[in-house]
Amino acid sequence: MSDDDSQIVIPPAFIALFVAPGRIKPTESRAFIAERHEFCEDLASTLTETAQQQLWSLGVTEADVLERIHRGLSQTVGGQAAVSAAEARWVTGRLAELLGWESALPQDPAPPG
Repeated sequence: MSDDDSQIVIPPAFIALFVAPGRIKPTESRAFIAERHEFCEDLASTLTETAQQQLWSLGVTEADVLERIHRGLSQTVGGQAAVSAAEARWVTGRLAELLGWESALPQDPAPPG
């Protein structure tokens, strides 16, 4: 199957993760971006149950749950992360969208302290 035959629609917001500032063309191939999108979409869908359980069991706000999940996605294991920082932000936003929650992650998080 060629890239042109793909039925998957990749949202412009996801494609933008692969476009360098000041550029209009992605830095990766459509096939690579489609693969990453499928992975991130599946990850967001999988996390819906976890997010709902955290909301109920921890008694925290939706924003707190999203922040916790975002921190988890941003962690590295063995020096490598499953998703990039930009993908972690997108997954968290998509998770909020799937749950009907308002995404509360700031654009540029304040430095700790």
